[in-house]
Amino acid sequence: MKETKLVFGVVGLVMGRRQLKAAIAKGFEIGGICDCNPSTLKIAGDECGVPEEKRFLDYKELVKNPEINAVVIATPDQLHRTMVEEFLEAGKHVLCEKPLAITREDLNAIVAAEKKSDKICMVGQIARFSPAFAKAKELVDTGVIGELYYVESEYAHDYMRIMSGVSEWRRDPARHGVIGGGCHAVDLLRWIAGDPIEVFAYGVHKLLPMVDYDDATISVLKFPNNVIGKVFVSTGCKRDYTMRTVLYGTKGTIICANHHGIVELFTTDEQGVTKMPAEQIVVEVKDHNADGEVDAFVDAIFERAPFTMSAEEGAKTVAACMAIVESAKAGGKTVIPDYKFC
Repeated sequence: MKETKLVFGVVGLVMGRRQLKAAIAKGFEIGGICDCNPSTLKIAGDECGVPEEKRFLDYKELVKNPEINAVVIATPDQLHRTMVEEFLEAGKHVLCEKPLAITREDLNAIVAAEKKSDKICMVGQIARFSPAFAKAKELVDTGVIGELYYVESEYAHDYMRIMSGVSEWRRDPARHGVIGGGCHAVDLLRWIAGDPIEVFAYGVHKLLPMVDYDDATISVLKFPNNVIGKVFVSTGCKRDYTMRTVLYGTKGTIICANHHGIVELFTTDEQGVTKMPAEQIVVEVKDHNADGEVDAFVDAIFERAPFTMSAEEGAKTVAACMAIVESAKAGGKTVIPDYKFC
């Protein structure tokens, strides 16, 4: 599996341009870029200095290029399965945008392809690379706030701002807002508190007339070690984009967000009384940190760090999201997520 040199390919240049720029900035060779939209392809190619002979409208040109051995897939979710399978079969490492897939069948197929291959298949759950969330995870792991007992996160994003043109693939009923966008918040809590054991949820549809799925969903989750939690997802909310997250422990509380450069840390004195004011921990504001994501991908390929974001890990996040959707459709029925694949 270990490589001595990486040549990158990037498919999908609306979202994938971040990873393309990150790979170039880190000095990696670009073997090819692809987008089905000629205008998007030209803009990205010109902006990033990729020569025209390395620009393609058909991703299969990257599949059959023997020089390319690391590929970023940042296409609409519905296309992930086929592309992941083909690139892995062609002997290339894959970094696939979240969510890994939007159907159980596709999740099973991708996990099976990962297990069959000797290549890395990493899922781009990029919230894990937000400096604020990474700091929060570090604080929890070091025991600063004691034992977790309650965690909450949210994905608030007004899709009315992006639901047009090439973004119309977001209207697919299978791409429920919880699965397509809310997976950020669900994955973040999975990363910190573990796999939800059971969930129940309620949803409403009042904000996005062009979709058939709920545009606001609230879910309550039970995690291992007697931890409870909540995830709020709204893809039509009238506010700025945020993934504000709060983590409650027996000895303190952490408040953080992807767009905020301060992590608030509340701790207690020897008598268990909250110290005021909270400690203000300054972090870099780097939402959608493609640099950190590409670093993790490269480290996994070169075996410089443990690989923790496999296809199966990404599939578990989608499975938890699917349980939330199922519960909301059933009016709050408790659902146990299914984490078994292929």
